[in-house]
Amino acid sequence: MNNTDITQIATQVRRDILRMVHGCNSGHPGGSLGAADLLTLLYFEIMDIKLPFEMNGKEEDIFFLSNGHISPLFYSILARRGYFDYKELATFRRLNSRLQGHPTNHDNLPGVRISSGSLGQGLSVAAGAALAKRMDGDPKNVYVLCGDGELQEGQIWEAALFAAHYKLSNLIAFVDWNGQQIDGSNEDVISLGDLSAKWKSFGWDVQTVEKGNDIVEIRKAILIAKENIFTAHPKIILLKTKMGKGVDFMEGTHHWHGIAPNDEQLKSALLQLPSALLDY
Repeated sequence: MNNTDITQIATQVRRDILRMVHGCNSGHPGGSLGAADLLTLLYFEIMDIKLPFEMNGKEEDIFFLSNGHISPLFYSILARRGYFDYKELATFRRLNSRLQGHPTNHDNLPGVRISSGSLGQGLSVAAGAALAKRMDGDPKNVYVLCGDGELQEGQIWEAALFAAHYKLSNLIAFVDWNGQQIDGSNEDVISLGDLSAKWKSFGWDVQTVEKGNDIVEIRKAILIAKENIFTAHPKIILLKTKMGKGVDFMEGTHHWHGIAPNDEQLKSALLQLPSALLDY
């Protein structure tokens, strides 16, 4: 797909996110909006996937969402990619819906391989899946997205040691580095320090993308990681994204981490995100 196609889909995904969170007056719009470009590029261009969905993920690229609270983004991407009918997005966080606040796999929602949202766990699962693919002789890759505030969890660094020790070069991780978390900025809560140096010291190949919402820059970094798949190191791409990307009054602030827009705010936001695709 060309850049215009990817951008157009990402715009519709952002519309979905806002309408889903507004519809139930609950959810996490800020981080969902900020990571929309990455997931659109992964699912609509980069990853080799199989449809209909197969839980075992053999001989296909697989993705894990570690920061599961940005589920509105994940659900929109899966629906728009064809894993399930996009009209189901209207059931987000409703009673008996498969689309709950954090992704779960007990309802057999296509595309969801693990229940996630307990922060710090996704990288461990992804490392295990990457090792399993290697043991099975499966040449495909494992991708995982973590939040930057999530890196304050100790389990992240246990997984980082594990992946480096087992030379999991088929593991490509991303950090949604928007500088914000639920209680404020990373710097105010717990400073992350020099992330690039940290990951390098743990034995990972590291790239930092300064324009983390730029399709061209994200694609370039992923292709470099894929080209280096035969090196002995897991890969991580630090994406400097903007929380709330695409909606001017939501951008760059933690205040939209976990609240829904009201009617007037939704109207204003959607006017900033015109799309030729269909809303659910």
